[in-house]
Amino acid sequence: MKLSVVIPIYNEKETIRAIHAAVQAVPMDKEIILVDDYSTDGTRDILNELAGPSTRVLLHERNMGKGAALRTGFRNVLGDIVIIQDADLEYDPQEYVKLTQPIREGKADVVYGSRFVTGEYRRVLFFWHMLGNKFLTLLSNMMTNMNLTDMETCYKVFRREVLENITIEENRFGFEPEITAKIAKMNVRIYEVGISYSGRTYKEGKKIGWKDGVAALKCILKYNLLR
Repeated sequence: MKLSVVIPIYNEKETIRAIHAAVQAVPMDKEIILVDDYSTDGTRDILNELAGPSTRVLLHERNMGKGAALRTGFRNVLGDIVIIQDADLEYDPQEYVKLTQPIREGKADVVYGSRFVTGEYRRVLFFWHMLGNKFLTLLSNMMTNMNLTDMETCYKVFRREVLENITIEENRFGFEPEITAKIAKMNVRIYEVGISYSGRTYKEGKKIGWKDGVAALKCILKYNLLR
């Protein structure tokens, strides 16, 4: 089964070469789709170097957000399985094999990589971020009647057919609760796999903040109660 790796990018010139190389090194049949959300730090010049037979580069003409970049990427995937990869170095592509295993074995249609149910390593960082993530996951679970442990995780893996039946509306980080609410309403099999996590600080380029948490809260209510 071919894997499509969709990487939304915004101002990641310091890490984009390294993450692209790490994804390329994964021993799986795959394509890489780099979606640049109008970077202004020189990232676009680097992307021109990375384009090749197995790597496609898609460019936004204005900054619209992670959800919009993923929407663009999903429209262009050719693989049987689709995984989201952030452009920083917080998530390890070497875990693709175990993340896709439930789908490749015919057990799952969707897999979430959990940072909280894992025997793997994780960097110790922000308590309030962790608490916020757990609160949003709890509220999402109450609405969807699922028992996820990490709704906000980057690593979400889908059979392509699942994504073909979902329209992504959110442009920013509201994508996470939106996609979770929408797959919960479908007759699909959802699994979790424990993953490692090397989070970064704001000095190192972390972009998500408390305003995105408030937006995620609104999206949980919107896509579970009003749709």
